Amino acid sequence: MNLEGRVGRRTAGGFTLIELLVVIAIIALLMAILIPTLQRAKESARETICRSNLRNVGLIIYMYLQDNDFKWANTYVGNGRKSNRYYWHHPTSGAAMRPSDDDSYWGVAYVDYIKERKIFGCPSFRNVSQLIATELLYNTDPKLIQESAFCINGWLSKENTTSIRSQGEVVVSHDHVEPRIEQGSRDMLFNDGPGQMNLTHFRSGNRRNWYRGIFRHNIRYSDEDRTGGRLNVLWLDNHVSVMAETTGDDVLKRWYDPLDKH
Repeated sequence: MNLEGRVGRRTAGGFTLIELLVVIAIIALLMAILIPTLQRAKESARETICRSNLRNVGLIIYMYLQDNDFKWANTYVGNGRKSNRYYWHHPTSGAAMRPSDDDSYWGVAYVDYIKERKIFGCPSFRNVSQLIATELLYNTDPKLIQESAFCINGWLSKENTTSIRSQGEVVVSHDHVEPRIEQGSRDMLFNDGPGQMNLTHFRSGNRRNWYRGIFRHNIRYSDEDRTGGRLNVLWLDNHVSVMAETTGDDVLKRWYDPLDKH
């Protein structure tokens, strides 16, 4: 028996330790290249869904306006938080919310025109909804608010759109973490002049960690108040555009307040 020959053949047919390490290193390198690319592709798909949903929200609002003499729904309904929270159904009783109920989402005013509430959702909003549910809504189920991903321009409440010109320059809704926005530069995209900042409600205090949920698409930076990302904007003429993260210098107040009542 030629033992030496048998051992030699077995060794020649396998991999050396160095060869295995080289293969592992190549695989690790390929994974390092492919994983970020796949993540960007997944986020791009989520953003496309989000933008499509926002466009459908615009169609629902337009149908409502046609049936109501082009008068906007009342998103205030008196004082307090009415139509300024996230719930479509009461979290305890399960009863359908009304626009006049505290904690209701502004979208409930349009339920007669909605086939599926999921069009008010944004896949990129899910992580944000978990944060909101824990911090603001006292450990409620995040699933209850995942389909409340878009804001409404509160300054349009009860307005008649026939009196608004340049409708392609009036913001109806966009990605946000505040359901109803009406506090000027505190939660809208314009600022109060040179050297000022927008979204001040989300740049300090207990809502600072919500900021990253506004410009939540194509995020490139990890800073608390800088994402390098973008958001989707629905305009009154029903077109949807993309806006890069901004401090507000390039955003006009009249885009939110075309009748200049504030």
